[in-house]
Amino acid sequence: MHDQAPYSNYRLTARLVLENKPGVFASVVSLLAEEKANLGAVDLVEATRDKMVRDITFDVSNEEHGKKVLARLGGLERIKLVSASDRIFLLHLGGKIQVQGKVPLKTRNQLSMAYTPGVARVSQAIAEEPSKAYVLTVKSNSVAVVSDGSAILGIGNLGPLAALPVMEGKAMIFKEFAGIDAWPICLATQDVEEIIRTVQVIAPVFGGINLEDISAPRCFEVEERLKELLDIPVMHDDQHGTAVVTLAALTNALKLVKKDIRKIRVVVSGIGAAGVACSRILIAAGVENLVAANRKGIVLTAQGAGLAAARRDFMSCIHRDNPVMSLKEAIKGADVFIGVSAANLLTASDLEQMSQDRIVFAMANPDPEVEPIKALKVCRVFATGRSDFPNQINNALAFPGIFRGALNVRASKINEAMKVAAAQAIADLIAPEQLSEEYVIPSIFDKRVVDAVSKAVARAAVQTGVARKRLPEGDEAER
Repeated sequence: MHDQAPYSNYRLTARLVLENKPGVFASVVSLLAEEKANLGAVDLVEATRDKMVRDITFDVSNEEHGKKVLARLGGLERIKLVSASDRIFLLHLGGKIQVQGKVPLKTRNQLSMAYTPGVARVSQAIAEEPSKAYVLTVKSNSVAVVSDGSAILGIGNLGPLAALPVMEGKAMIFKEFAGIDAWPICLATQDVEEIIRTVQVIAPVFGGINLEDISAPRCFEVEERLKELLDIPVMHDDQHGTAVVTLAALTNALKLVKKDIRKIRVVVSGIGAAGVACSRILIAAGVENLVAANRKGIVLTAQGAGLAAARRDFMSCIHRDNPVMSLKEAIKGADVFIGVSAANLLTASDLEQMSQDRIVFAMANPDPEVEPIKALKVCRVFATGRSDFPNQINNALAFPGIFRGALNVRASKINEAMKVAAAQAIADLIAPEQLSEEYVIPSIFDKRVVDAVSKAVARAAVQTGVARKRLPEGDEAER
């Protein structure tokens, strides 16, 4: 597939029939310029002596802007607006994924082996020895992507049908980056017990469960309970994928500024799914002074006795209704700010109250906790969750390789050691001579990422006793 033009969230293509006279097309260009709609491709569809049919592609700022531009195009003299299409919606027509058989079914003999009567022998073999399901079925290479639609991206609670295109996208990433067959499972319930029971009864099909876009605090209970009930890996990616990539980026940022992770002071904004996971993994990695805030202010303090308590029972240390100080007070003198909360909570002036060589990861999407252009001027290392600035903290760097590694060794769970190993593997992909303020984390299209992460995760699974299969020493990650 050829490369697309640069991405725009609101790119439209309008088919226009224009009178074939001088100045007619110029009126289209002038209108787009007036509307500040960025003109892209202009394709000739048909030409006669009297008319020209052209497809005009242009970028607009939002949906309302697009409707206005189309209405104005339709009102131009000597021009007829035939149709308009949105490239994003066209990409989604009919869904983005499909099931495809691995063997042909073109003869009666092939059918009898793949289905009845031949398949009965395979079923009997699995009944006698259940572990053979990993060898003889899709289970060994399949993950369920499960959502209740309660926290879709940064949009909100839109329900299971609206969650489906997001889960399809997740399944595409699993397949494209890690060769894993993933299946979108969008549940028509937001009841914790029903979610847990539903996943439990469908689990025999899958080698792992990826929980997605389930709102906090319900996501914590769903994940913990399923980890107890199932003997396959369960991971809520909104929590742990973000946390792994955050730790990887911080590991490299600290190398740049020559600071010890055990001596830095970290402020986390947001104590929902991602904030809790980021805080936990940073503490596991060696951070000894961390505070976290919700909308009301600092509601978790992990330092001294508080650090020991957080290590024992993190959730019990969060006092959501009893803040000890404001976020802006807490950030004074801090070395690191991790934002997984809401837009525009801080200013560049606030960041200047931090210590020298400040590290700021403002990951709220689509608008970060601080205006990026201004933040870049006052930070030594600055990262966001967006693709239009350097250092994108994208959980797609983590979850394909984590599940690939877990599946490769038939892990029974994904534990903290496996996640920390994944973070270190991502960080190590950037050599010391490559490391810079604008390059502390590799691209999601770096083909080394999945292999490096999967191998590190598989080794950690073996070392911590949760692997049921060992890869040969030095063997390549299975794909």
